[in-house]
Parts: sequence; C-alpha cells; structure tokens
Amino acid sequence: MAYKSLCAVKGVTANGVKEGKFGLALIRASGTAAGVFTTNLAKAAPIELMRKQIKGGKLDAVIANSGCANAYTGQRGYEDAVTMTEYAGSALGVDSSAVGVASTGVIGRYLDLPLIRRQCADVALKLTATPAAEDRAVRAIMTTDLRPKHALVKKEGFTIGAIAKGSGMIAPNMGTMLAFIYTDAGIEAKPLREALKAAAKRTFNRVVVDGDTSTNDIALCVATGESGKVNAGEFSAALEACCRSLAQQIAADGEGASKLLEVTVRGAPKEEAAAKVARVVIESPLVKTAVYGEDPNWGRVIAAAGRAGVRFDPNAASLWISDGNNKYPLVNSGKIIADLSKAKAAMHGDKVIFVLDLGAGKEEATAWGCDLTEKYVEINGKYTT
Repeated sequence: MAYKSLCAVKGVTANGVKEGKFGLALIRASGTAAGVFTTNLAKAAPIELMRKQIKGGKLDAVIANSGCANAYTGQRGYEDAVTMTEYAGSALGVDSSAVGVASTGVIGRYLDLPLIRRQCADVALKLTATPAAEDRAVRAIMTTDLRPKHALVKKEGFTIGAIAKGSGMIAPNMGTMLAFIYTDAGIEAKPLREALKAAAKRTFNRVVVDGDTSTNDIALCVATGESGKVNAGEFSAALEACCRSLAQQIAADGEGASKLLEVTVRGAPKEEAAAKVARVVIESPLVKTAVYGEDPNWGRVIAAAGRAGVRFDPNAASLWISDGNNKYPLVNSGKIIADLSKAKAAMHGDKVIFVLDLGAGKEEATAWGCDLTEKYVEINGKYTT
C-alpha cells in the first residue's frame, strides 16, 4: 500500500476506530501549530477550547471524534472537550494543554465520555506511520462522507500531508469539515499561521455544498520541522495546493452529489470580488439543480453573478462551459453564441466547469461545489433519526 499523506510526513503517527456512527482518531506529532475555525456564532465546545489552546503555537497530538458534535452543549460541553484532551494526553504521555481536539456529528447532544475514553485507550496502543493506520484515522472521523479524503504534496526538502472529512453543511468560513494537515518543514508559528489563513481563504472558504456554515469547522496544521527550514513562499504555495485538493474532494463528495461543480470568475476588479461572484454562482440552487439535470440553462449563471453585489456590465461578460477536456463558448461579450447540444454534452460527466469573464478587471478566483439532488433531501431529512 503506497503512502497516502500523513504517513509520508516525518514525525507523524496515527490511528482510528469506528463503531457504528461513533469514531475516534488520534494523531501524534509534535511541532509548531496553527488553526483556522468556523465563523459561526454558535461555535462548538471544541472550537472554543482550541481557540485558546492554539495560542501557544504548539501541539503534540490531536484527538477527534465523530457521531457527536459537542455543539450547543454549554459549560458541560466545554468541560467534556477538556476531558477529551486529558484522555489523549494520558494515553500518549503528553501535556493535555498541547492536545488539539475536534468533534463532528449531531448538534445538541452530549459526548459519551466512557466510550471515548475506551476508544482513546485502544487507539493509542496502535499508533503507526502506515497507510492502513492513516486510513483508519480518516474513516473514524467520517459522518455522511462517502469517500475518505487524503492529500499529499511532496517538494524537494519537505512534504505536506493531510486528511479531512466533509460532505454536507458546507459553506464558506468554513463548512462542516475537519482537516488535519502535517508537514515536516521547519517553520515558525507566525508564518505558519499566515500561510494557513491564506490557504484557507483561497480553498476551504471557496467551497459551497448547501450554504450552511457549521458550528464545528476546524483546520489544524502542525509542522514537525524534521526536514529543516524551508522557503516561506514555496511552503505557502505547497500548503495552498494541499488544501485545494482537500477542498475539491469535499465538494465532489457533497451529500447526494453526482457532479463536481467548479466556477472560475475572471476579469474582476479584485480577487475577493471574483471569489464573491464565484461563491454566489456555486451556491445557487437553480444553478445546482440545472447541473444535476444536465440542463444547459446557462442564464442562471449570469443571473446569479448579477446578484452577487459586484459591479460589472452584463453586456460585456463572456461565459464558457467545460467538462475538463472540452470547452465551449456560451456568451461572448454579451452576445449569445451558445451551441446547446454541445453545452449539454459537456454536462454528462462527473465534473462541470463554468468560466465567467466579467470584463471588469484582471483578477480571478475559483470556487467549488456540487449539484443538488433528491439524495441530499433524503440524507438530511432523517439525519438524527
């Protein structure tokens, strides 16, 4: 079995277990650390705790559970999150104040601490740097995900590896996602934090599955430093590439999805303006359902872009559709030139790409999402029952 991601990074071991809906993963690695978190006002207890823990700029381990979000659980929930770090600290022989914690699952329910304690003790005994152990760790944190998510970026002199979960309740800032990113690069906490924030802005914060921002979103990055110091610019580019891979995997695995939807907006006055338009198009239920039905109703893309709050002249805009291999023009500087048969053919596969040029500048951005199917309603209509 080939290296997937985490197990290719020097200084990292992992393991996990899944029992029905309830899973637990442990990752052991010491180094400088940074994190980005949900902007939802109703932050889960692990998020509140981690916002304090990460200020020290160092982590020795991470514990994450699935099946219960430990969100909207008050003071008891916060104390339970602290208890999780103590379980991991005791099992791994590290200070609990240097243990990261994350949870995912149903909101408004309390953790089953006896179960977590037992799982933690069992998982800690089998931490290894093997693909099989990494696979157990990523499957332990999956909820409605259909596929495990791994990413690996290897550069001369350092490696970045990551695992993630995320499928539904996905919207910018961030989504229902947990991401654990590790590198053997030597980098201090401040530049690591800046690099992670920049990467998240261009990747995780440009993914929309359903427009709901979760209470539990977290992405942690730990640098073991075992490969020595690196160029900050090269590291930042590699980290963004790693996060982009995870973001695309999350979008493609959206709840009930049958197609990955990618929207690139060009010709914007600023990058954030381009990103804003791309996110609005990705989030549009009308665009998403048209993609599902393989209906080349490209007017919905223009209409969504027009309500994004970014000034541009619709009569100067151009639009293309692609399946990743073939690209067909739909509008050229406001003139309709669409060949609907070719446009429909471009929607038959598992990836649909729109490229929109606003004609209002030189900046661009890309966002990712998925189509909207009946399966999404089925999954979320009975999520807790």
